[in-house]
Amino acid sequence: MPKTKAWLAWSSGKDSAWALHHCQQQGELEIIGLLTTVTQSFQRVSMHGVRKNVLQAQAQAAQLPLLPVYIPSPCSNAEYEAAMRQAMSQAIAQGVQNIVFGDLFLEDVREYRKQHLQQMGMQAHFPLWGKNTAQLAQNMIQSGLGAYITCCDPKKVPASISGLRYDLALLANLPKACDPCGENGEFHTLVYAGPMFTTPLEVIKG
Repeated sequence: MPKTKAWLAWSSGKDSAWALHHCQQQGELEIIGLLTTVTQSFQRVSMHGVRKNVLQAQAQAAQLPLLPVYIPSPCSNAEYEAAMRQAMSQAIAQGVQNIVFGDLFLEDVREYRKQHLQQMGMQAHFPLWGKNTAQLAQNMIQSGLGAYITCCDPKKVPASISGLRYDLALLANLPKACDPCGENGEFHTLVYAGPMFTTPLEVIKG
């Protein structure tokens, strides 16, 4: 029986990378593309701030086509949704009706994604949903996932963690109120190595 084809919402960070690895391990969904929102004027991944050339190197290391969705800056919610609807129309035209996300526990975000996909006859998948984030963070690092902190919210974590490796030492020094996976927006990451890549990236910190 052929596998169900899906695109994966690729943020360039650890959670989306681990969702890809999970899908590859489970084998129920075949990920055939990485969908990423890129801010047009900056040519960087929206939210994470990763340069497009690094994003392209990630896709190459994952051996998957990159599917950028370009948005303006600033970007209204209406503009974002219009860009995503156009991308989903392209997915449907290619026979793809499933999108995988790396969300962990933010229920409002999950419902927003589900509702907008359902309106287009598509389905959202959340393979990491509900997992204990402290254990998940440990599992990621111990399994060889390598990542850097690309940006952070200085109201929630020290600004000095930007540029540091996402490793056990960093986890041990995060404020107690900080989610170990940064699910509440405390920080974002860039993945440069892991079991989802054929080869690690040589990333130069800016």
